[in-house]
This record gives sequence, C-alpha cells and structure tokens, in this order.
Amino acid sequence: MAQVRFKVAATNAHLLPLTVEREILAQVGAEVFPSRSLTEEEVIEAARDADAILHAISPLTRRVLNKLKSCLVISNYGIGVDTVEVAAATEQGIICANVPDFCFDEVSDTAMSLILAATRKVVLLSNAVRQGIWDRSLAFPIHKFRGQVLGLLSFGNIARTLVPKAQAFGFQIIAYDPYVSQEAANPYGVKMVDLPTLLGQSDILSIHAPLTADTRHIIGEKELRQMKPSAFLINTGRGPVVDGAALYRALKEGWIAGAGLDVLEKEPPDPNEPLLTLENVVFTPHYASYTEEAYLELRTKAAQNVASALRGEWPKYLVNPAVRGRDRMSRVFPAKG
Repeated sequence: MAQVRFKVAATNAHLLPLTVEREILAQVGAEVFPSRSLTEEEVIEAARDADAILHAISPLTRRVLNKLKSCLVISNYGIGVDTVEVAAATEQGIICANVPDFCFDEVSDTAMSLILAATRKVVLLSNAVRQGIWDRSLAFPIHKFRGQVLGLLSFGNIARTLVPKAQAFGFQIIAYDPYVSQEAANPYGVKMVDLPTLLGQSDILSIHAPLTADTRHIIGEKELRQMKPSAFLINTGRGPVVDGAALYRALKEGWIAGAGLDVLEKEPPDPNEPLLTLENVVFTPHYASYTEEAYLELRTKAAQNVASALRGEWPKYLVNPAVRGRDRMSRVFPAKG
C-alpha cells in the first residue's frame, strides 16, 4: 500500500459501500473519508480540504466549489453531471469526470419494463387482485404493440440499446435528437424526426434526454397537448425534463393515457405529490441503472478517474476538457504532461 498522501471525500457514502473504491485509491496513496452530505454546508465541511471528491447527488454548486481550494478532481457516480456546476469547476481548475459507458442494458431494460407495465396495466390489475377484485375489464382498453410507434426523446447510447428490444415487440421507432443525423440512425432502423412530429406520432414516448438548460421542461403543457390521448409517456432520463405539474394535468384530464416514471422533478417526492394519487402511472424509485454488476463497474470506474488524477494523469472520462491548462494537477505534479 502506498503511503497516504491524499484525502478523498466520498460525499454520498450512505449510498455505496466504498470497498472497491478504497482498494483502488489506496494504491495511489489516497484515503477515503465517507460522509452523508446532502446540503451545501455539509459538502463544504466534508470536502473543504479534500484532494478529490467521489460524488453522486450532493449539490456541488459554484458556492461550494469556491470553498474547495485543495480539490483536484470530482468524479461522478454516473453519466449525468447535472448536480455539478461544471463551468464553475472549470474556472477553479477542478477536473470533472463521470462514467458515461455503464448501465446501457439496465436503463433500457427498465424503460422496456415500464412500457410493458404501464400499457398492459400490470400494477393496476395487480392491486385490484390483491383487493379481491377479479375483473379484466379494469384494464380496457389495451392495444397490441405490433405496428405502434415508439418515440425516443434523445438518441444516445441507452436509447440505441433499447431499439432492438422494442423492435422485437413489433414497434416502429422514431426519434428526436438535434445532435444525431439520419445517417447515424439508419443502422438502427430508426427515423429521425422533429419534436412536433415525435409528439404527434408516438403511441409511447420514451424519454432518455440528459438534464441541461435546453432540456429542462422540454416536455411541458404545450408538448403534452400535442400527444395522442391514447399515448403513454415513459421517463428513465431525468425528472425535470418533464414539467411535473403539466404532466399531472395531462394524466388527470386525459390529454394522454398513462405514464411510467423512474424519475421525478423532486426525489424523493413529497408525500402529497399529486402524481402519486393517479392510478394510470407506474412508479419506480430512480433505480433504472441498478444491477449488482453495473454498480460494481460504476464504482470501479469512478474510483479509477480519481486515481488517474492523483497520479498526475488525465482521467479516461474527462467531462470538462476546457480545464486543460488551468487545472490544479500541475501544482502537485509540476512535471506532468
């Protein structure tokens, strides 16, 4: 084991066991300090003198980042980095890294399971049977999948992994993504369309968009009113991509038929969240990325990002390449390349 030289703050240690992280980081002389830091003040207290941060859901805002004078690198447990103000980190010379290549199967499997559960009304009927009600008519109407249109909002790796699974059920698939060309979609048998066409033609709309300034509330009242009354909305991306208040009205008033939601605008939701009162919604608790295998891969790669930076090397999964030239690694490793 290398001599301890670095402090790594694991700010959401209540979510993960940190065993593999400790093993990997010990090899570069780093000790992991766990905390359950859910507020700005808690993060500042836990990471004020840390050389690196293993991060999941803690708020790494500009205010927090300005206090982290020793931090070389932040490694995020996951694909999205919407809880990190990356621009502020870059200004401070802090490297940001993530794990963009895990859980493709897990999230696409969850999306498919929500499509099945919501449209086949599995939870509704299961609850009825538990209450002593044996009545298939509660599920009416249900329509066959073959020939229906599955619309994908964003056409990244997870959406692409979903395509063959959905095609096996007979779905025709269209997608909207301003960053993806038709040429890139052709090998998947997917037609790229504009957003109004996606909304108007989809029998099921499956959301896979990351949360950015451009995608926040990209699905609001205007967009929901463009969908078919028989359509279902599935979200395994990020909750704030959909305006929750508008979605409640759409489901309550019949603008759309139902939804399957792994993510919500506020997590966990308030006990009085109106969406929770609706029978035409299937919920899961933001678990789409989970399998034992995926989480081991995630934890390993997140720790390897930190280990690379603490060796004076660039992490494999660098989020903010603009930090090059202003990064803090040169203070610790003057001869780094």
